[in-house]
Amino acid sequence: MNGIDKEVISEIEIKKSRFICILSPITSKEDVEEKLKQIRQDYPFARHYCYAYILLPEKKCSDDKEPAKTAGQPILNVLEKQQLNNILAIVVRYFGGIKLGAGGLVRAYTNATNQAIEKAQIYPFVSKTHVKLTFPYELEKTLLKQYPKLEVIHKTYLEMITYDGYVDPTDLETLSHLPLQLELLETIDRLKKD
Repeated sequence: MNGIDKEVISEIEIKKSRFICILSPITSKEDVEEKLKQIRQDYPFARHYCYAYILLPEKKCSDDKEPAKTAGQPILNVLEKQQLNNILAIVVRYFGGIKLGAGGLVRAYTNATNQAIEKAQIYPFVSKTHVKLTFPYELEKTLLKQYPKLEVIHKTYLEMITYDGYVDPTDLETLSHLPLQLELLETIDRLKKD
């Protein structure tokens, strides 16, 4: 699966209608509702606010009063084709007075979404396990050398050293053989931007 780390906006015009696609990273349904509310405020007087989102395992789309399956489903199809997750695409349409027909609408919403994706920086998701490691001082150099992908977000130096961070799930087996306390917190999917 892939994702984006920041919002992208793109616009196309077809037969005097403006199609503005806003592609946003999301982590919850609440993000979807907030973004839709914000877009309706940012783009007032638009005729349609069609959208699709993927928050696996859930996928949803809306035609927002366009003919059935001419807007939301084409947007969702583009997101699926790019294997995107944690993503929301909203296409705002300002009607230009010329009807496009079902085929024209499908092409317009598909093209608007594709154009936004072309502008986006897409990264793969990788699984990371959030861990807490507690170990003696003499183990620190060895640990950092053997696990260069260890992402430490917080260090505490007391009687022992404690690292709060993320490791590749494949490193958990060998980590458990070291003389340290290993506390597993959660496994999450994160964007790999390096």
